[in-house]
Amino acid sequence: MFKLLLIEDDASLFNEIKDRLSQWSYDVYGIKDFSNVMKDFTEVEPDLVIIDIQLPKFDGFHWCRMIRSHSNVPIIFLSSRDHPTDMVMSMQLGADDFIQKPFHFDVLIAKIQAILRRVYNYSAAQSKLKTWCGATVDYEKNTVVTDAGSIALTKNEIYILKLLIERKNQIVTRDEIINRLWDDKRFISDNTLTVNVNRLRKKLDEIGLGTRIETKVGQGYMATEEDSPYV
Repeated sequence: MFKLLLIEDDASLFNEIKDRLSQWSYDVYGIKDFSNVMKDFTEVEPDLVIIDIQLPKFDGFHWCRMIRSHSNVPIIFLSSRDHPTDMVMSMQLGADDFIQKPFHFDVLIAKIQAILRRVYNYSAAQSKLKTWCGATVDYEKNTVVTDAGSIALTKNEIYILKLLIERKNQIVTRDEIINRLWDDKRFISDNTLTVNVNRLRKKLDEIGLGTRIETKVGQGYMATEEDSPYV
């Protein structure tokens, strides 16, 4: 049974979400002290985190940063805030998805299932290590290591990189990445993929590999083993 940590301070909404997710055999935990969310996170060791932005004491962005500093566990933001910067901020901080309130429970369930299936099924089935551009890519630890250093990637970032490396020197379309990453692109804005790729590139820049991911305007992305500027 997968363990989900639901960081939501609205008691009625928390109970409603918990009841619905429990029907799908998910073990749902809440927060005892919103001033110390990391304590509950450490005790629960969840397989996925669902978090609101507006919370007591500190907002969801703060706790997303804290979680990401310790773990690559999948994170879904669930918020009534609808400004585009909120979605961009959540993705930049390493969240895997963003759902706006009010939402349909079928959408929430579909996204949870897609993320858990992608993260935990492919990790068990695939080889742990891959060599690319002189770097060691660890699909289980979500890291890329070179002589220049190492970086830690989120679940989305490592999956995007894996897709591109599998088809290196070939264009992988945006639609294909979205369909394979999020299962149903009807629930995903085109900007979500752009934010994830840009964040991946920024991390790869730290170890000298940012230019290895090229943008093919109007088509998609390509991983190359030859130096090439991207746009």
